[in-house]
Amino acid sequence: MKQIIQDLKSGDTLLEEVPVPKVKKGQVLIKTHRSLVSLGTERMLVEFGKANFIDKARQQPEKVKQVLDKIKSDGLRPTLDAVFRKLGEPLPLGYCNAGEVIAVGSGVSEIKVGDRVISNGNHAEVVSVPKNLVAKIPENVSYEEASFTVIGAIALQGIRLLNPTFGERIVVTGLGLIGLIAAQLLKANGCEVIGLDYDERKVDLAKSWGIAASHIKESSNPVEIVNSLTKGIGADGVLITASTKSNTVISQAAGMSRKRGKIVLVGVIGLNIQRSDFYEKELTFQVSCSYGPGRYDDNYESKGNDYPLPYVRWTEKRNFEAILTAISSGRLLVKPLISEIIDLQSYKTIYENMSGSGSIASILKYPGDLAIDATSVVVISKDFSGQKGILGIIGAGNFTKSTIVPTLKKLDANIKYIASERGLSGTTTAKKYNIAQSTTDYKDILDDDEIDAVLITTRHDQHAKLVVESLKANKHVFVEKPLALTIDELNAIQKVYNTSDSTLTVGFNRRFSPFIQEAKSLLGNSDIPINIIATMNAGFIPPEMWVHDMEIGGGRIIGEACHLIDLISFLTGSTVEKVVMNAMGQAPAENTDNASILLHYKNGAQGIINYFSNGNKAYSKERIEVYDQNRTIIIDNFRRANYYGFKKRGLKKSQDKGHYDQFKLFLQNLKNGGPAIIPFDEILNTSKTAIAAIESLKQGAWINVE
Repeated sequence: MKQIIQDLKSGDTLLEEVPVPKVKKGQVLIKTHRSLVSLGTERMLVEFGKANFIDKARQQPEKVKQVLDKIKSDGLRPTLDAVFRKLGEPLPLGYCNAGEVIAVGSGVSEIKVGDRVISNGNHAEVVSVPKNLVAKIPENVSYEEASFTVIGAIALQGIRLLNPTFGERIVVTGLGLIGLIAAQLLKANGCEVIGLDYDERKVDLAKSWGIAASHIKESSNPVEIVNSLTKGIGADGVLITASTKSNTVISQAAGMSRKRGKIVLVGVIGLNIQRSDFYEKELTFQVSCSYGPGRYDDNYESKGNDYPLPYVRWTEKRNFEAILTAISSGRLLVKPLISEIIDLQSYKTIYENMSGSGSIASILKYPGDLAIDATSVVVISKDFSGQKGILGIIGAGNFTKSTIVPTLKKLDANIKYIASERGLSGTTTAKKYNIAQSTTDYKDILDDDEIDAVLITTRHDQHAKLVVESLKANKHVFVEKPLALTIDELNAIQKVYNTSDSTLTVGFNRRFSPFIQEAKSLLGNSDIPINIIATMNAGFIPPEMWVHDMEIGGGRIIGEACHLIDLISFLTGSTVEKVVMNAMGQAPAENTDNASILLHYKNGAQGIINYFSNGNKAYSKERIEVYDQNRTIIIDNFRRANYYGFKKRGLKKSQDKGHYDQFKLFLQNLKNGGPAIIPFDEILNTSKTAIAAIESLKQGAWINVE
């Protein structure tokens, strides 16, 4: 299928061929008929993509600071690699989609195949969207009209925050698409609407609907215009739907407001607010968030949990439905807003001149001849017959694209497939690294007899299931950490592994780092127990991120601290016998990411893991301290090591966490045969220890690791 993307590195807007997504639990698969181009939001993304690197940096000063901090902790080369990789990731465009339902996932009952629906899906021939971001289209509303729903909900949410009452005078600053919709909705609400814009054509259109719109010229004073129309009282509310970097708009909004008036920002403007503008009038200012309550809430959007209507009357989905009702009843007129309807293949007509376009709304029309079962696309033709070590990768997230695939390609790995949920990230990665096929159905990989090994790099909750399926398909398996989130999952994996001839490897790469390998060599094979302290300055991750969800990510202790458990086990040459964990706070939650873990090993060694998220990013992310027989080894962020009590003083080189050597050994074993590069009993012990650490926190006691 075809999808429109923005290349942030080159600035090109492209029509990419990607596989059709598979419908997921709680989601709806939609065949697109029309989608609306947001000439405001999408123009900003396109212009950002076309800007040079210096201008990109100027537009995002907070990101520049993050880059400088990363240079201090990780070094220049890794940081630059990360920056250019990020810029090289394509951005899907569009969020106003109207089409026909062609499949529904489990857990979806209110929508069925054949329904006409709107969603916030991208500009793509087929989209898979969570059910709470989908709404049915009334029979008398066309696909063209329905495509205005999502952007209409943005205007509606701004109005809801403004909370105007019948008869109030409301100013709409900026009569673009959102502004013109907002003006109509306010008028339907019984408000006296004043519209302001520099485009005379938009002003005339607003006037045709009975709105007191004014054409702003360079010599005009918007504040005086509003004061004149309100007889010197000022506006009860100002809805800002303009897009400009200037700080003038917010100052003018304050000037045209009455005392204790309200200002709501829907657009994007400069926000250098003067206290004096707001102080004397005691004005209220609020920024509107997208479509309404539920936006960016994973429980609502991804998991499909609705807010109770009596307590949250207007969610984003209910806002969608309200807009569709307004269009159906004729209270909201959107046909006059349509400037052009363009075939998808002619998309450049819209995107090549967005800055100079006088269009209000541009609509993309989609062909109807798409094969909806096309879940795989051939990126490059390759013959894999007779070759060994053929790989299939399931998952195309950031770590896969930034570390795993580049490392594998340095090693000339034969990668036949990469699977991703929506198809875009997998396809662009396949094109960049000459991977033969991109698919949205991972079973293509499991069913292919040429595939020797499966690499699993999905979200954590899918790891155990995919490991079991891959082993049953007689594939060697490499899975990124963690192996599993629960003991039951570990037991299921162990049961299948014990009857399988395939190897299983978990991405505990740090034990393969040259720093750790040299430390292990220096320590030797003494039976005397050692002490190890491993500190992870992990950095803050917002609580709403999936890694903190115990069902999806397992929390950061299970999901990431397991790296350090494996590392200490490798250096001690033993396995964990028992574990206890303490965490910061009076009543720490099980998904804490500020904790200390104490490990007692079967050979008497002791390990301490300090996993903290409240440190400064400029400080080293990882620090390993080893104490043994009057000798000490300090490894700082896998960039340098200092040795005390040894003949050699230390080691210094570019940051190396062991990914290259890990995959080098893995690929060698695939081609030549041999055991897994990490013994399974060690993998199992590390995985059980991480899960037991959480149980220890709950019980407040040591937990024995079986």
